[in-house]
Amino acid sequence: METADSRNKLHSRLRLWEFPDQYIIEPADGSGASCLDVSRVDASMKLIDHVPESNSVRVPKIRSIFGVVGMLKLLAGSYLVVVTESERVGSFLGHPIFKITTLKVLPCDHSLQNSPEEQKKMETEFSKLLSVAEKTTGLYFSYEVNLTLSSQRLHDLGDESKSLPLWRQAEPRFLWNNYMLEVLIDNKLDQFLLPVIQGSFNSFETAIGRDIVDITLIARRCTRRNGTRMWRRGADLDGYVANFVETEQIVQMNGYSSSFVQVRGSIPFMWEQVVDLTYKPKFEIVQPEEATRIAERHFLDLRKKYGSVLAVDLVNKHGGEGRLSEKYATVMQHITGDDIRYLHFDFHQICGHIHFERLSILYEQIEGFLEKNGYFLLNEKGEKMKDQLGVVRSNCIDCLDRTNVTQSMIGRKMLELQLKRIGVFGAEETISSHLNFDEHYKILWANHGDEISIQYSGTPALKGDFVRYGHRTAHGVLKDGWSSLRRYYLNNFADGTKQDAIDLLQGHYIVAVSRDMAPVPQKGGLEAVANFPVALFVVLMSFWFATMSLKQAGSDYKHKHLFFSLLWTGICVGMAALVRANGRIFCNRPRLHKPRG
Repeated sequence: METADSRNKLHSRLRLWEFPDQYIIEPADGSGASCLDVSRVDASMKLIDHVPESNSVRVPKIRSIFGVVGMLKLLAGSYLVVVTESERVGSFLGHPIFKITTLKVLPCDHSLQNSPEEQKKMETEFSKLLSVAEKTTGLYFSYEVNLTLSSQRLHDLGDESKSLPLWRQAEPRFLWNNYMLEVLIDNKLDQFLLPVIQGSFNSFETAIGRDIVDITLIARRCTRRNGTRMWRRGADLDGYVANFVETEQIVQMNGYSSSFVQVRGSIPFMWEQVVDLTYKPKFEIVQPEEATRIAERHFLDLRKKYGSVLAVDLVNKHGGEGRLSEKYATVMQHITGDDIRYLHFDFHQICGHIHFERLSILYEQIEGFLEKNGYFLLNEKGEKMKDQLGVVRSNCIDCLDRTNVTQSMIGRKMLELQLKRIGVFGAEETISSHLNFDEHYKILWANHGDEISIQYSGTPALKGDFVRYGHRTAHGVLKDGWSSLRRYYLNNFADGTKQDAIDLLQGHYIVAVSRDMAPVPQKGGLEAVANFPVALFVVLMSFWFATMSLKQAGSDYKHKHLFFSLLWTGICVGMAALVRANGRIFCNRPRLHKPRG
């Protein structure tokens, strides 16, 4: 596979010099290329021939870094984002792939010293979100190959496109730092522009007889409607959906290379669940009259990018989920045709919580589509033998747990078809026939599901024990219970702030002095004192009063009534204070800008 032209090759080794008034990023790969000079006063950038000399006044701090992710501008200052730690996790089409383990935000905010006091306070409030951004998980990059494109799309790139810098080859919707790169793009700093994806990258090698099989699983998360579980649901008016992830499974053996792509994404019309302390907030369909038009946009985009589309809806037929499913089915009646199909499969009704082997019923219904649209295949000479002509789009409510179990089943079936086509498997041979292969393959998909789930919900995927071991386990059920409780906590008390950080990083919210310096209304009542210590105090006091009441209750109904009243009232007041304390910075501010691309 060809890579970017050597003139546009990314610097793979960098040295950061932190002077009091400037950052110098020096290529340390022996190329002798120019250094990048970034002002700590106004964030201006320029290339210089060498690192400035230091003296007793200008003593730099020196460290190695592994890439420049981009630049963010807030009210008065700008902030440079760099990779300070990474690890190699495998290879994609023969090129090394790295996972970002530590991001560092470097302030270029000396001009803030001359800003008004109120502006300094707001700058501090916004910059706190950057510490949340530093903890972003599931970020991957390569210095040599475009990770945003599938194997098939990379192969189909023309020679002219392959000679471009990696960021210019990139698919914007999967380029996690698309917005942050804009300043560097404007300054024509191609050799410092590191394209990053968010998702997952897992691989393993195993032996089948005398042959070595290499299996890779890549997830690419779309940035258009990126966010956290309860704060990003459904679609926007342009048809971009929450938790949209492209998953590519690649098998390489004896010179052959084959890949299979499938996608997941939220139900494609506008709906939401407003966080209100209940375990499962009510589903609300927003602007139902726009549902068909939004879904049409979504599926036309999928048709353009992937070919034929089979939408597999895994949500419940009844209850709150049933309302969404019914609306989805109604909308799809206006969209389905030769190239777009819709299939409902009530996962919980058919499979319950333990009988996931019943997914074979689903496979029988989609087998024809999969065989017709196939997979991408190159022979040992690098010649194309097959194209993938269509894609399965799976969804449940979160597009995590049921979806991951289903996608792993589809991936397994397709991998067996690929291995039979290459000549590795016999007609009746399966992955389960090879215990070591089977074990590694289950772990591959389980890790894949966990990483995608952590990014969206904050916890590993539920039902992961089935994917990992092939059956449900008592430990897995208990783990799912704990993860469900953690999701509840994160949804109500943490994800609002995380959503703000995501919106800031992705350019869905642009900080502007004229808007963000508007006077903030003074809080009153409970809101004025709503914070974690107060909430915790109220909860503990409610338990104390409840305990004292219980001791005196005996058989007296009034005392029992008092006990439960005090207990639940105290807990609710305390949790309400916590919710208010979790209020989002951007909650009353409109999104005014879309990122480039």
